[in-house]
Amino acid sequence: MADDSADLVKSRLIPVVVIDDAGCAEPLGRALMAGGLPVVEVTLRSPAAVDAIRAMVDAGLTEGPDPMLVGAGTVLTTDQVDAAVDAGAKFIVSPGLSRTVVERSRERDIPVVAGAVTATEVQASLELGLDLVKFFPSASSGGPATIKALAAPFPQVRFIPTGGVNPDNLADHLSLPNVPAVGGSWMVPPDLVRAAAVDELQSLAAEAVALAAAVPEES
Repeated sequence: MADDSADLVKSRLIPVVVIDDAGCAEPLGRALMAGGLPVVEVTLRSPAAVDAIRAMVDAGLTEGPDPMLVGAGTVLTTDQVDAAVDAGAKFIVSPGLSRTVVERSRERDIPVVAGAVTATEVQASLELGLDLVKFFPSASSGGPATIKALAAPFPQVRFIPTGGVNPDNLADHLSLPNVPAVGGSWMVPPDLVRAAAVDELQSLAAEAVALAAAVPEES
């Protein structure tokens, strides 16, 4: 099923990263996996993004008994969906709700998470068959308070807050029963990604995993 999100939210954290040099992709992927975080959203905000996704796939990170889940973020067009999937992406994330992006992702049989922060957008997402959406940007859209409020009219919808999520407010987000995971970039700072600083990135990933694990999961 194209919208099966179990693997995507399994770690409760989704690193959101900009990669300017595809040569940094494999070291980043290995660092995240070693830190216990086998998932990454490579945003299509740089010319190297699609090549970075392909580099992780070609390096074998997405294979084996404990594969890494590599996806594409900031996907705005159907052409970008195709480019990401052709490179080996296993999920698509869009900052807003685009019917054409959702439909193309479904045609390519790949999970898609579209952005929705208002009741109108959430309802439109449901009409497209999406019950897992990206709440972006969380910090400037009301954060946990808004997500909690949306649970009343939309109890079937789950949210992945992204944008302003950090170690200080991680628990406030993850403690909500309609938040199975959050997206964040604090564990993948651009300077360390560019430097392929594997040890430091692994340490940040492990710390993030420990923080998430300390937040009880709501049933």
